[in-house]
Amino acid sequence: MVNPRLTQKTLQTLLMKRFGLAVGTYVMVVALAWVAILSDYFRGSLRAAVIGSGLVALSQAVLACIFLTRRNQRFKDPSLTEVQVLLALAWHTWLLAHLGEARGTFLIMYPVIMLFGLFHLSQRAFVRCAVLVFAGFAGLNLWEAYVLTLDDPGLAAIQVASLLIVLFWLCLYASYVRASRQRMRQRRFALQAHQDTLRGMMRQLEDLVATDELTGLFNRRHFLRMASRELAALQPGARHGLALIDLDYFKRINDVHGHAAGDQVLQAFAGVATGCLREGDILARYGGEEFVLLLPDIDPEDLIACCERLRLAFAKVEPQGLALNNLSLSAGMTLMTAGDDLDDALQRADQALYRAKREGRNRCAAAWESTHA
Repeated sequence: MVNPRLTQKTLQTLLMKRFGLAVGTYVMVVALAWVAILSDYFRGSLRAAVIGSGLVALSQAVLACIFLTRRNQRFKDPSLTEVQVLLALAWHTWLLAHLGEARGTFLIMYPVIMLFGLFHLSQRAFVRCAVLVFAGFAGLNLWEAYVLTLDDPGLAAIQVASLLIVLFWLCLYASYVRASRQRMRQRRFALQAHQDTLRGMMRQLEDLVATDELTGLFNRRHFLRMASRELAALQPGARHGLALIDLDYFKRINDVHGHAAGDQVLQAFAGVATGCLREGDILARYGGEEFVLLLPDIDPEDLIACCERLRLAFAKVEPQGLALNNLSLSAGMTLMTAGDDLDDALQRADQALYRAKREGRNRCAAAWESTHA
């Protein structure tokens, strides 16, 4: 799961880098403006240029304080994109108002400012900023024409028309970019949904591969894989219990009552056995009417008690709709220690199971008892 705090920190870092890019652009434009000022293209006084430059620096310092203190997170748009764009447009329009012949050169900065908001402003906000750009620049030229300070009305008309075309194109391009991003977002969501579906299907396939369809227990292959892993992780001094369980006279149940009855008995055993085991014990259908049980970290007495509890519980089972009495099972038990071989342990449990059947069934036999005997 994604850490929200980490995501917030990453977003703030990206916003700071983006603000740094804006500050760098301001530095370059102010430097270029001072080249124009020192080249006598600035119509205002040197004092006005210094005050204007100082106010630009102050405005960026205020924004930097807002970002550094994370107060930008309180706003609906933490990037403050529209605020930065409007502020830049205002300063640039002020600069153009004080430029003479160099105005056309600095006009190119309007599209640069608009591009800053291309990916973050909504369509309505982007168009609103474009309208303000055009209104500001066109109003500036109209005012100068009104007060008879416009140097070249024809050139000004061309500049206003060129700006209108560029802004119109930028609005169309912004709409295209926004539509493309929306389609990409939808495709990404669709892809994510497909991936989630595939993961679910993979989990279902894994469950099908690992599970016996009739009883819902693990199958033999999955049990051997899990038992091998448990045995490999077994620490010195610890012991795991292993038991092979066979339902007594199961063939007779199939022959007399039918295979459906036999399936019902297998399901009944699975339900009873699951209720008798601890969390972490592993029970699987080993094949036919035979089951295998792995009990991690257990001593001989508890292993015997568990198998006996299971035997007694199964004897009380009365499958619904079947006249079956005295159901019983036989179990062969063994212990596994570190360095033991799983096949050898299964062989010992199988021999103990064979002995339990030979001695009359309906009993649990331990491999170590025959060893001590």
